[in-house]
Amino acid sequence: MTTLPPLTPDDLNALQAEFGKRLQIGESLARHTSARLGGKADALLTAGSMAELAQAATWLWRSGLAFIILGSGSNVLVSDAGVRGVVVLNAARSLRFMDDPAQEPPLVWAESGVNTGLLARQAAQRGLAGMEWAAGIPGTMGGAVFGNAGAHGRDMANNLQMAEILHHQGYGNTEQWRGDRFEFTYRSSVLKRSQAAAQNQPWAVVLAVTLKLTRDEIKLIQERMDALVAIRRRTQPPGASMGSMFKNPPGDFAGRLIEAAGLKGMRVGEAGISPLHANFFINYGQASAKDVYQLLCMAREKVLEQFGINLELEVELIGEWQS
Repeated sequence: MTTLPPLTPDDLNALQAEFGKRLQIGESLARHTSARLGGKADALLTAGSMAELAQAATWLWRSGLAFIILGSGSNVLVSDAGVRGVVVLNAARSLRFMDDPAQEPPLVWAESGVNTGLLARQAAQRGLAGMEWAAGIPGTMGGAVFGNAGAHGRDMANNLQMAEILHHQGYGNTEQWRGDRFEFTYRSSVLKRSQAAAQNQPWAVVLAVTLKLTRDEIKLIQERMDALVAIRRRTQPPGASMGSMFKNPPGDFAGRLIEAAGLKGMRVGEAGISPLHANFFINYGQASAKDVYQLLCMAREKVLEQFGINLELEVELIGEWQS
């Protein structure tokens, strides 16, 4: 759970003086989250390139102002009360394929705000394989590295060769990290674990990534991708959601446990546990974040009560919450 201290009038004045039109005061975060949920941000700062992202993070660290990074707004549940502090919207989306036939393996370089599924589809069009698993994933490359995103038995740990990291030590030192330095585990990395230990303040910011791919026939890559997308559409619900709500516990599936607890299809207000896949919580129209929060608390309690398993959230709770 990420809770930031509020900004003072002096803080807001300093932010406006530094960032001008890139800063929005009181912007609704529902417009920037995949579930269309969340209250207003005290300050929303847009970074349109990795240079702007680095500048923003460095300035905020030096100024002592609390902030979070928001990419596509998937895998997060923002409180109806909104977010204090600064929300940095990562819109750094430059993408470059380095697919010289003489180069092995072929590489792709992407700023951290690039959409993961978009990168996978563009790679396929160039005969570059290895990211088919990501075709239907709505997040950004930065978030994918931070949480070791994955699907269909593959994840970022399989593809990441290098990432450019802005480190908080020294207020903005840039480092090149090879993939093994991230110490990836299931839906986690050293960045995610270190941020949690630092009370959810950014410990480092992913600026850009370099992924390693392989070569194959475009038709074959597209067929594999289409098959995986078809599985996703058949097993995961459409509509406004955050993605998977809970991590799968060892040897089991969160969706199976929630369904076995009798909660599949359960609704609170206009939020519901999907009748197609019980690990997806849907905003059916005018749901509130509180509605979703009540559902997730109910799911955790029932699964713990019936099966003795404490489900761990995959989505991040942002803002103020009450049980």
